[in-house]
Amino acid sequence: MKTIQKIVMSNFKRFDAFELDCDPTMNILIGDNEAGKSSILLALDLALSGSRSKVESIGIESLIHKPAVEAFLKGAKRPEDLPTMFVEVYLSDQQKHELHGRCNSKHDNTDGLRFSCEPSSEYGKEIAQILQDDHPNFPFEFYAIKFATFANEPYGAYRKFLRHLLIDSSQINSDYAAREYTRALYHANASARERGGHENQYRRSKETFWTEHLSTLNGKIEDFKFWLRSSPKSNLEGDLVITEGGIAIESKGKGRQSLIKIEFALRKKDAEHAIDALLLEEPENHLSHGNMRRLIERISGSDSKQVFVATHSSLVCSRLDLRKAVLLDGVSRPVTLKELPETTANFFCKAPDNNALEFAMSKRVILVEGDAEFILISALYATHSKSTLESDGVHVISVGGTSFKRYLDLAKLLKIRTAVIRDNDGDYEKHCVANYEGYLGENARVFADEDSDRSTFEICLYQDNVAACDELFGAGRRTLTTQEYMLGNKAEAALALLDKKGATLVAPGYLQEAIAWIRG
Repeated sequence: MKTIQKIVMSNFKRFDAFELDCDPTMNILIGDNEAGKSSILLALDLALSGSRSKVESIGIESLIHKPAVEAFLKGAKRPEDLPTMFVEVYLSDQQKHELHGRCNSKHDNTDGLRFSCEPSSEYGKEIAQILQDDHPNFPFEFYAIKFATFANEPYGAYRKFLRHLLIDSSQINSDYAAREYTRALYHANASARERGGHENQYRRSKETFWTEHLSTLNGKIEDFKFWLRSSPKSNLEGDLVITEGGIAIESKGKGRQSLIKIEFALRKKDAEHAIDALLLEEPENHLSHGNMRRLIERISGSDSKQVFVATHSSLVCSRLDLRKAVLLDGVSRPVTLKELPETTANFFCKAPDNNALEFAMSKRVILVEGDAEFILISALYATHSKSTLESDGVHVISVGGTSFKRYLDLAKLLKIRTAVIRDNDGDYEKHCVANYEGYLGENARVFADEDSDRSTFEICLYQDNVAACDELFGAGRRTLTTQEYMLGNKAEAALALLDKKGATLVAPGYLQEAIAWIRG
């Protein structure tokens, strides 16, 4: 099986420098918007395709790291200081001498491909003239696009050392994307000899149509004739479409299109026609919950190709195995989750609902275990801190009490400042201290009331806000005390308190301590 072992980039899109060791089966790219997930998929697509036309259609000015260009224009603007951009794809050993060499930034003696954009030596005079301009003027037009193996052998779109396919769900209705997808699958399923034969027969059928069906019409016209278009855009590959049940998939809904394309690409084929690497851009787009689960099952069951997935979905990320996730922030070296304990990865894979991705993409998190705490935490935070969760960059996640340790495993690995707010359940030392031995540290703490009689959040909240709670819930009570009512109707009581008393509630002491710590 041909695989991508490593990606190295310099001055590509938002990355001034980037390096990622790839998993041979699954690579799940996660991160906030503009973190670089799409840039990685694009870099792989361009380097593996060897297509100059793809690069030109995007534009070199859109690919070169903008801060590098700006820094150059603010400097001395010497030609020798012009930034260069490259993407290197390190491949598993393919036993091909034309791939093997040291022509890479690391000087490793290995197989690989290198795509670069750098100032052309042929236009030194023109570049120097542009750089003498007083106005900021960068010579993008005089950059050369190069595709070379690590043996310094040129390669192009005509030869594929590793077959790949990019499926971008955000462009599912784009005519260009549809043609590129169909063309890639056609190349993956038909040999060069078969494609040549098909193209020849297609051209001949056009000639036959002209002679058999247009000749009479053309005979009526003296100076001009009707003919069929024969440009590159109207050849066999440009006219091919994929159908399901006799209907072109482009005519189906976006969700169905996405599902068909990915399932088609995941099908096992013989070695000659197999797709080696599948690049998926937010595959969850346009899919219902049921179809998303079906898609996840198909992707996770694929063992014949290497998959790269860029996603914003916790379901996709956790079900495909969090240990294969790569957290990006667009700047520093990516963080992998391969060291996550297997039991924790399995928990997130099987849990009916989880916020693993939401947690991983946060810097500061408060974990609460009940609906009441989740409902009131924003108001209590604002009252005590005179600030807001949003402005302080604090995220609140409600989890089951038994799940705290799973999230703390993530917190430890990703160094996320995490405050666990929980009940002491009648024994603070047992449930809130000994229970978390080995899970806490500089970035993680548990906060709970140390008084065993104040065993739950509702009891603490009532005892610290007696007047407000009695006013709302005490009147007309025959059998239940106010505290008993709040314990038996946790969410309803919290909602009522938020609505009527949210701005004046006093946060229990342990919650005040947690708020101060998470802001520190």
